[in-house]
Amino acid sequence: MTLPIIKIVSEEEEMHIKLQLEMEDDTMDMLVRWGKEEATDEDYVNIAIREGLINASKEKGGDSE
Repeated sequence: MTLPIIKIVSEEEEMHIKLQLEMEDDTMDMLVRWGKEEATDEDYVNIAIREGLINASKEKGGDSE
């Protein structure tokens, strides 16, 4: 699949910490519901671009993280 050209017009560095969490299923469901309610279109686009870059890197044999 070929994607259309996407032009990066700015970037912003963000510090984040990746947590491994253990919780009950109903707690996970609640957090997922809240996240979906708050997520913006831009959030979804950023996730998709990140995942696309990771997958492309894996296909070419590079490290993804």
